[in-house]
Amino acid sequence: MKKLDTTLYFITDSTSVPADRFLPTVEAACKGGATLIQLREKNRSTREYMELAAAAHEVTKRYNIPLIIDDRVDVALAIGAEGVHVGQTDMPVKIARQLMGADKIIGATTKTVPQALEAYEQGADYLGVGAIYPTTTKVVTILTSVDTLKAIVKAVPINVNAIGGLNKDNIDVLKGSGISGICAVSAIMKAADPEKATRELKDAFLNLNK
Repeated sequence: MKKLDTTLYFITDSTSVPADRFLPTVEAACKGGATLIQLREKNRSTREYMELAAAAHEVTKRYNIPLIIDDRVDVALAIGAEGVHVGQTDMPVKIARQLMGADKIIGATTKTVPQALEAYEQGADYLGVGAIYPTTTKVVTILTSVDTLKAIVKAVPINVNAIGGLNKDNIDVLKGSGISGICAVSAIMKAADPEKATRELKDAFLNLNK
């Protein structure tokens, strides 16, 4: 697998836009410079999830951006996605790796150094750490301190991304943390111009490291 670029990791939320705006928003994020895209659907049937994932994958493939499926290894395998992301209550990283194979991307949500070390040892390619700020998504969140984020970055040799309520105006708190990138949901999904929002958020992160 080529080096993973997690600079701007866009996580979708189809509940925040009309159905006919979902795929155009995914494409806008691709045009705006997203480097990784995750399809996250908590309340769809397997068939609905597969259909939406296949449609989203057609978009991301045109831009050569990896599509990650949240939680559902079966859906990821069914549509040939580039990877899967698992949380602390989902399938263990080790099992996901066995099912997905060595060449696929496996990501994991972690909130502590022990969780991060376990995920890395089991074969995770990157970690999502947060929430840094309270979020407006329907996912239950527990806040993670920037000090913990920094400790996780130092503990593992894989990409670590911050997640949770991040936007271009509040990411200064991450300066000097050593993270590889940021994850965004609402900052892009709910933006009037998601392509511009993606570009501005990516630029803001890159400027942190100058």
